Amino acid sequence: MDSEQMKFEKAREAKVKEIEEILQAYLPKKEGFQKIIMEAMEYSLMAGGKRIRPMLMQEMYHLFGGKEKLIYPFMAAIEMIHTYSLVHDDLPAIDNDDYRRGRKTTHVVYGEDMGILAGDALLNYAFETAATAFADFPEDSLLIGKAMGILAKKAGVYGMIGGQVTDVRETGHKLSREKLDFIYALKTGALIESSMMIGAVLAGASEEEIKQAEKIAAKTGFAFQVQDDILDVTSTSETLGKPVHSDEKNEKTTYVTLVGIEEAKKIVERESEEAIRILETLPGEKGYLTWLLEELIHREK
Repeated sequence: MDSEQMKFEKAREAKVKEIEEILQAYLPKKEGFQKIIMEAMEYSLMAGGKRIRPMLMQEMYHLFGGKEKLIYPFMAAIEMIHTYSLVHDDLPAIDNDDYRRGRKTTHVVYGEDMGILAGDALLNYAFETAATAFADFPEDSLLIGKAMGILAKKAGVYGMIGGQVTDVRETGHKLSREKLDFIYALKTGALIESSMMIGAVLAGASEEEIKQAEKIAAKTGFAFQVQDDILDVTSTSETLGKPVHSDEKNEKTTYVTLVGIEEAKKIVERESEEAIRILETLPGEKGYLTWLLEELIHREK
């Protein structure tokens, strides 16, 4: 590992630690008759992971000159939304997975009923958290409102949920490339787009710059998902921290089943190169962000 690689690895460790502290600070106190749901929320949210979305949000915010803590509630909110989607994905009615990030899934620990409610609670609390920015930074209300709109749309029926619906409905059916691209763009790409766009918006980026951030994120999200398809076939449960061959078990069309592993690898390479090419057109220091995108897309777990 060269010195620059080591520098970026250490930077990522520090950034993950900061994000964990931010998430912990925004979680509700575990009290009241409904205390179990706060416990399930914390179990789900603090299960570790790469913290990709809040990190991308913060990096884009800094790229465009953002310096205040205005971004913090949105970093927490995006990770809550991402986590709720995983909690619900793991439920018996959808993927029926018992392990996530190397430990038992929320519904296995707390029961299916609390698994459903924990996901619901995280989604609702995400918007409650993001909305605190209005009181803390009233002078930025217009930017906060715009960011809230992006957060809602990219998480909803025109974003992640729309992709999940199509994915669930089409499980067991052979999909066209067009429909698979639609699922990947919404199910995986939308929250990454939300992250990078919100970072740009809250830092005061121009409309054109926000569009460029969305394009970078779309290509990153697509490459990330195709790499996920590859890892589901080539990796192990120990490495990934979740079951492998789950796509095969659930009879899902993936880019591996559609075009084969070698072609899928070429697609990952092409999309990631294009994402980084667009990133290079933006202002600011991009060394760490460029490295991060490459690491995420070409990851082994």
